[in-house]
Amino acid sequence: MTTTATTPFSTLIRTASHEQHTEAETSTFMGDLLGGRLGVDAYARYTEQLWFVYRALEEGASALADDPVAGPFIQPELMRTASLERDLAHLCGADWQRAASPLPATAAYAARVSECARTWPAGYVAHHYTRYLGDLSGGQIIRDKAERTWGFARKGDGVRFYVFEGIANPAAFKRGYRVLLDALRADELERRRVVEECKRAFALNTAVFRELGELFRASA
Repeated sequence: MTTTATTPFSTLIRTASHEQHTEAETSTFMGDLLGGRLGVDAYARYTEQLWFVYRALEEGASALADDPVAGPFIQPELMRTASLERDLAHLCGADWQRAASPLPATAAYAARVSECARTWPAGYVAHHYTRYLGDLSGGQIIRDKAERTWGFARKGDGVRFYVFEGIANPAAFKRGYRVLLDALRADELERRRVVEECKRAFALNTAVFRELGELFRASA
């Protein structure tokens, strides 16, 4: 990673992880899902996997609320677990949690998030960044495609995960989030580690897509 004293950290973290980000976005599973080549059962299974990851992310948040490094990023309007649970009840029925199970890649992803939450606040920030800013950006494309493909009500049950009711201006919120990244309380070496963790987060996400792709290949 090449750094300069004048390059904002939010720019560095975005450009340094661009390759991994692109790989995640262009996975076969996501392409098939957004292309309408998979059924709503694949979308439901994907949503279920997200629940395991966000549960790990948000269960770790309360303990980090006062942390000088991660604390500024813990913002209640971002929290997604409750919305995921409402979506899953709509997609799979009220007892969805009894049958829910993480894929091996999902379990590994959630375990890494939990580990960072417990032991490395700056690493937790890397996972926080890759998830929530993605939800506010590319996640909106998924919501639109899901509404049109499977007939969900606009911003209603089934796609509430992608609806941030507490954020009136997503563009302004993302700008504010990048200001927080630029002010991250970490020296250059620690920031390099955060960038590497960001790359790892995208790789973990890609592994989930790969396993989902294998699971639903016959439906494509």
